[in-house]
Amino acid sequence: MAVGVAFALAAGLLWGLVFVAPLMLPDYPAVLQAVGRYLAFGLLCLPLAWMDRRHLRGLTRADWVEALKLAAIGNLLYYTFLASSIQRTGGPLTTMLIGTLPVVIAVAANGRNARRDGRLPWGRLVWPLGLMLAGIALVNHVEMGAVQAQDDASLARYALGALLAVGAVACWTWYPLRNADWLRDHPGRSPRAWATAQGLATLPLALLGYALLWGWMGLSGAAFEMPLGPDPFLFVALMVSVGLLASWLGTLCWNESSQRLPTALAGQLIVFETLAGLLYAYLWRGEWPSGLTWLGIAALVAGVLWAVRIKPVPVVAEAHAH
Repeated sequence: MAVGVAFALAAGLLWGLVFVAPLMLPDYPAVLQAVGRYLAFGLLCLPLAWMDRRHLRGLTRADWVEALKLAAIGNLLYYTFLASSIQRTGGPLTTMLIGTLPVVIAVAANGRNARRDGRLPWGRLVWPLGLMLAGIALVNHVEMGAVQAQDDASLARYALGALLAVGAVACWTWYPLRNADWLRDHPGRSPRAWATAQGLATLPLALLGYALLWGWMGLSGAAFEMPLGPDPFLFVALMVSVGLLASWLGTLCWNESSQRLPTALAGQLIVFETLAGLLYAYLWRGEWPSGLTWLGIAALVAGVLWAVRIKPVPVVAEAHAH
């Protein structure tokens, strides 16, 4: 359990990097950032695939189809929604909207495979989840106040940003549940090789997306300088960094965690990603969080620590009376 939580924390710290990258590239379309990140991720996975070739050869056609689905929804679609949202709302607001993931995933996961994972009792789960929600609400309140105080605030732009964040939440509720199901159903398989397989599955999707975007921008007469934009060095450096640290290493740590923890519990630990994203966003802004923001963060952490202590209750198969 402790090792599983440590791996989840490491994944959160690495995944938090994705919340600051769109703020560093405000002039770059979110779709370009998504295909750029996963093109870098896919290319980085090629030498890793050679190292894992024995494990990868053991994957069936059905496994590769599953890796392709996870790559399309959990990687490309999720990050397109996320980057689009961050560029419209600012880092902390989107980060806290994504922070509803621990609650959403816990609700979606609890009892899905009760015989395998046991069931977290709702009566005990509701309190830490409520505390986490309260923390999210506090930080959202502070950020919305800051938005309304701006002279050039566009409520429509922020509303669209919030809606895009909801789309990202939907993608990333589906992804960890589906990914954990595969890992728990294949306990003998290498989590590292499965992370690499998802990277390989992402590569053709990202290449196709990059080509379509380049073609569309050329046909529409967009002023944006394809293929690498106005700041090629920063763009490539960020895409490679996020591709290696967040996409591959973060996924590897999460896979190691998912094999050790019940799905509902692992889902709640995604809150580490939220906290890391907040930290990086405030560092990029160069400002200190307010008292209410600190209170909200404390509530989130307390809720997670409380939830981690709740043990799943084993489910005994009921005998059918005839």
